[in-house]
Amino acid sequence: MSYISSRLSVVKPSASMAASQAAKALRAKGVDVIDLGLGEPDFPTPAHITEAAYAAAKAGQTLYTAAAGTPEVREAVAAKFRRENGLDYTADDIVVANGAKQIIFNALMATLESGDEVILPAPYFVSYPEMVKLLGGRPVVVECPEATGFKLTPELLERAITPKSKWLFLNMPGNPSGAVYSEAELKALGAVLARHSQVLVLSDEIYEHIIFDGREFVSFGKACPELKDRSLIVNGVAKAYAMTGWRVGYAAGPAPLVKAMSTIQSQSVTSVCSIAQAATVAALNGPQDEVVRFRQAFEARRNLVVDGIRRINGLTLPPPEGAFYAYIGCASLIGRKTPKGIVLEDDTAVASYLLNEGRVASVPGAAYGLSPYFRISTATSEGVLAEAIARINAAVAQVE
Repeated sequence: MSYISSRLSVVKPSASMAASQAAKALRAKGVDVIDLGLGEPDFPTPAHITEAAYAAAKAGQTLYTAAAGTPEVREAVAAKFRRENGLDYTADDIVVANGAKQIIFNALMATLESGDEVILPAPYFVSYPEMVKLLGGRPVVVECPEATGFKLTPELLERAITPKSKWLFLNMPGNPSGAVYSEAELKALGAVLARHSQVLVLSDEIYEHIIFDGREFVSFGKACPELKDRSLIVNGVAKAYAMTGWRVGYAAGPAPLVKAMSTIQSQSVTSVCSIAQAATVAALNGPQDEVVRFRQAFEARRNLVVDGIRRINGLTLPPPEGAFYAYIGCASLIGRKTPKGIVLEDDTAVASYLLNEGRVASVPGAAYGLSPYFRISTATSEGVLAEAIARINAAVAQVE
């Protein structure tokens, strides 16, 4: 008899982690594989942040903190929202958790009843639907095709809302597509939501600072202030400050929701690492030069990949507007055969072929709810990306 909870039967492991593990397994056998499955900056955390963490540890800041975060980190987050996003939150409106993923998990745990629906514009971050299912909700996937810029439209949103709708998730810039919503587009979505008072909005803005072509980032909270009492603005330091391993995410939202999320945190992980919180204060309050440098590097890498994929017959890539991924269309490969006679029946087969024959790890579009595509991370050096594109080109050229 199995002792594993039945709720886990509907939950799949992270596809991006699976791709990375598959690459590692091949590497362990001596195969030269380029792993573009996981998305994390290849830059070191800026020195002043690491030094602040060291100073905090030396000063004895090594004890438990308040579940929602130290007063200093919550004030730093509130100041960041005021300074960068034009959002008026106090420290009491802020909760800090072990990464943005835990913020989202806690928000769902605090609000979902069995059967509640969560609207997920696809392509979506791989963990969204799995968290929803794990906590008893029902993901409602809304396909947002390339023709819409991979973005949710008011018409698509209106059709997706039902009396059971509890949340709408937005992610901008988007993982995996890099899509960025303009203020006008957000206001149009807000006008629909204004007619459906039962729907909460979770705006995942973790890639806020990784935005290209001179675009200006606009937070959902700034575009739709009238929905403040049912909006949760999610962010963190992982991507902008090259701090993925520090595990600090944060959110601002309505007091009852923030309190409930803090209660969950107090009864699960207690709090975030005190030293990581001190590092976060330094990241948010300190110099932002490295954030700008990182963004410039990511844009150069985006340009290299877009130019490279454009030269490969059979693949397409609309230039990502932000984040550090390329969501590559592979429709013309579906139904064709590899040199070994294997039919590429879907984008999962394409990703498998690119791994085993092209020696490049990617994630199939099926994991993000919209096919046929595959995602590669561009958060690595230009040299590695150039070699990866050459390998992809060689592999695609052999498909009949």
